[in-house]
Amino acid sequence: MLTHVGCAALERANGRRWEARRDSSAQAPDPATTDEPVIQVYAARTVGWRGVFGVHTWIALKPTAAAAYRRYEVVGWGVDRGLPAVRVDRAGPDNYWFGSRPELLVDVRGAGVEALIGRVEAAVARYPYPATYRTWPGPNSNTFIAWIGREVPELRLHLPPTAIGKDYLPDGVPVGLTPGGRGGQVSLLGLAGVLAGWDEGLEVNVLGLTFGIDVRAPALKLPVAGRVGVSPSPVRVAR
Repeated sequence: MLTHVGCAALERANGRRWEARRDSSAQAPDPATTDEPVIQVYAARTVGWRGVFGVHTWIALKPTAAAAYRRYEVVGWGVDRGLPAVRVDRAGPDNYWFGSRPELLVDVRGAGVEALIGRVEAAVARYPYPATYRTWPGPNSNTFIAWIGREVPELRLHLPPTAIGKDYLPDGVPVGLTPGGRGGQVSLLGLAGVLAGWDEGLEVNVLGLTFGIDVRAPALKLPVAGRVGVSPSPVRVAR
């Protein structure tokens, strides 16, 4: 499995990234036929050689009866030239990420989700690093999505072990909640630490790489490969 993941990422890295697939993956419900509010979080192997080790994550929101989604993510391209790190609607809610099909991590809909959308947008506005990006150990796209998870724990966000940067806690504080909101973690600037949570299980961070075990959805968590186990973490749907 490690070989397969590594070869797939290197194949994308060696190709012409502007020719890579970036259309919809058909995972987000069509807003033309879906009135209920929707929140979705996605992860996809990142661009170039970094895709061997890590994923890029983002969040998409659709308020009640809205005609389109709003997508929030952090991107490093252009930040050194004065562009903001937080980007809005640079792509569709579920688009391929330069040839990589995104994995749906969170899918919440229905009663109560409209209020959560407001809280997510407030968390985006409060993100501590709106003009800063660092691939490793953070703050990066995964730091941003983990921040939203901690601010809105009802999402029960369970980021994959390949989400390098998720353990970079804001302002250098050494202790915080897990992104799922039902556990705690100790982190030294995202470079080393330990995490234990109801949603995440037990994880050890070594130089930004995650090793761990998930008991609820039995799996090992490894660098490069990500989850290796019986079943992935479930998508959670609010009704």
